[in-house]
Amino acid sequence: MNPVCNETVGEPKSLVRLGALNIMLSTIVIKMGGGLITDKSSHKSVKLDVIDSMAAMTAELIVHGHRVILVHGAGSFGHLTAKKWGLSGGLDSEIAEGQREAVEQVREDMVELNRHVTNSLNRIGVECISLPPSRWANGTGPSFKGNLEAFRKSPQEVVMVTFGDVVDTDDSSEFGILSGDDLMARLSIEIPNVTHSIFLLGDSPGMLDRPPSKAGANLLEVWSPSVETETYHNAIEDVTGGIELKSRRAAQIALHVPNVWFIDGREPGRVIELLVDDVLPIGTRILP
Repeated sequence: MNPVCNETVGEPKSLVRLGALNIMLSTIVIKMGGGLITDKSSHKSVKLDVIDSMAAMTAELIVHGHRVILVHGAGSFGHLTAKKWGLSGGLDSEIAEGQREAVEQVREDMVELNRHVTNSLNRIGVECISLPPSRWANGTGPSFKGNLEAFRKSPQEVVMVTFGDVVDTDDSSEFGILSGDDLMARLSIEIPNVTHSIFLLGDSPGMLDRPPSKAGANLLEVWSPSVETETYHNAIEDVTGGIELKSRRAAQIALHVPNVWFIDGREPGRVIELLVDDVLPIGTRILP
């Protein structure tokens, strides 16, 4: 597993070295939704200003002693092509050649999107290592096969970055889509000392009682699977399950991690409020 982003050369300009903060406060696993960092409706349209704000947020968390693992979605760098070629359903013999070409294209596009994330981290002095799942994971869903040792052993100040991707499978399907939400579940549950698992959304302040496009949608300060909500999955733009999958995985994580949150990624200061200022932010706390 070779790093896609390398160590920053020279002294970082905006990242203060840990120095006296010589202890690990916690490990934080953060998912940056594809709809947050890209425009899902337009092929390969990236929101660089949002990605830069995510990098700045990550740097501040590291300065305060937190170890950070980042997962990001595919957004318009993966979902549109995957939808066109039915990649989530695996191999279709009638269009196999086109599908296999699409698999390689999505993988290349995801590395490109990931490079936007890692370059932003590098620019402000955050060391990072990128681990594309197509290189280390096999299978889809929360029971995918893959060695998480690199995530477990990473130094406190180095951010490990991974993302939703098209991966190989061991059965006749040949390939499938490993969702960033499934990665969140495994990383949050299996990495030691995870105290917070945070899903950053791109279209709402947290879990709502109805889709954000509907009038009168209200923020739920706390959500668990026993709370009924009206959800909506845009199957045209999202091939991995949308808010339904996200909420299911978050509830599973909450069985093991004390703080699981849905927060508006357009307001990264709310993550700082939670983790640095010890203030309950606007958002939704997820319970099992």
